[in-house]
Amino acid sequence: MRKNHTSKMILLSLLASLSLSAAAQHTSASPVGKWKTLDDKTGKPMTITEIYEAKNGTLAAKIVENLGLPATCEECSGQYKGKPFVGIVTLWNLKPQNDGSWGDGNGYKPSEDRSFKAKSVKLIDGGKKLEVKGCVAFICRTATWVRVE
Repeated sequence: MRKNHTSKMILLSLLASLSLSAAAQHTSASPVGKWKTLDDKTGKPMTITEIYEAKNGTLAAKIVENLGLPATCEECSGQYKGKPFVGIVTLWNLKPQNDGSWGDGNGYKPSEDRSFKAKSVKLIDGGKKLEVKGCVAFICRTATWVRVE
């Protein structure tokens, strides 16, 4: 009986360490988590934005902390006009791409009240940074976000 109990404990420990290892690998290979967004022109921190898995299996992002914007979005139109920046959804419907990135989704930049096509969201620098490429018509811009530890 004692030998059987010890074997079970060893097996459970092994399974737990494998699960933690897989979770750690998933975290570094996935854009899910919190990111500091930077102003394209000045490089100043603007928000902490959280990327999360939506109910439909795609990725989405919303602002969870305001670092350098006005308290409310007076420039926004529609549902976000005059509302706090915190809670604004900035990316949605991001789907996995063959190259390991996410894309083919939608985006909204509240500081410019601009909707765009989220062409790609790709981890760089060993998962410490994220390149977010958005396009309006044929004009594309890439922003770099920094992972919040």
